[in-house]
Amino acid sequence: MDPALPLGTAVRRRPLVRRLAHVLSYLLIAAGLLGLAWALLVWRWQDPITALYTHFQQERLASSYEHRVRAYTPPKAVPHVRRPDPAAAARVMAVDAAAWRRSLHTGGAVGRLKIGRIGLSMIVVQGTDHDSLKRGPGHYVGSGLPGAGHLIYIAGHRTTYLAPFSAIDRIRAGDYVTFSVPYGTFSYRVFRHYVVPATDLGALRDHGQEILRLQACHPRFFATHRYLVDARLVAFQPRGTTTWLRAPAAS
Repeated sequence: MDPALPLGTAVRRRPLVRRLAHVLSYLLIAAGLLGLAWALLVWRWQDPITALYTHFQQERLASSYEHRVRAYTPPKAVPHVRRPDPAAAARVMAVDAAAWRRSLHTGGAVGRLKIGRIGLSMIVVQGTDHDSLKRGPGHYVGSGLPGAGHLIYIAGHRTTYLAPFSAIDRIRAGDYVTFSVPYGTFSYRVFRHYVVPATDLGALRDHGQEILRLQACHPRFFATHRYLVDARLVAFQPRGTTTWLRAPAAS
């Protein structure tokens, strides 16, 4: 005890210290509970803060994409005949795909991806770099586009930035995936899903067939592996037509 202080001062300090300790302990408990609740929220759903950012970016992308769709004039068009030839129409789609590819820029909208099984309907962004994937599922620039007859590779987050592929493991063989671009709408049917190491670059290899490949990190919250879903092109609807055409058989 400080001999310069009256005896009552030290006595009054002890209850104050105890009250401060109690308040601090309650604050620590509350912080711990909030941290646990946040972890459970992200684990069961997704990170809500980054989700808001991506939601805003998706609204902007959708607006700019719809504007481009309205203004888009394909270099070639499928002839307006009663029964278009699927093989001839596919050749037109390949020309249109090449033209659309030349117009794309990193971070811009590619098209709209829909997966009924997991309730997904989002604008696909050109690029799989960090900034592009913050805006939505990203199209790997080295892969093809719908109608081009090549591998189409799309990656997406599972727990952050609206988590487009959070439920990728719920997609089943036989499910349909649609990818709409300004020159047409393309329907793919899932035929397999599998896991590969993150270092396996074979997943990016193009074998000259139109396969839509979806990719997300696996397991959730880690990046040691990649969860992949493959879907094969089964039909397409060229812009300006009301007829779905069966995709030509792969050679």
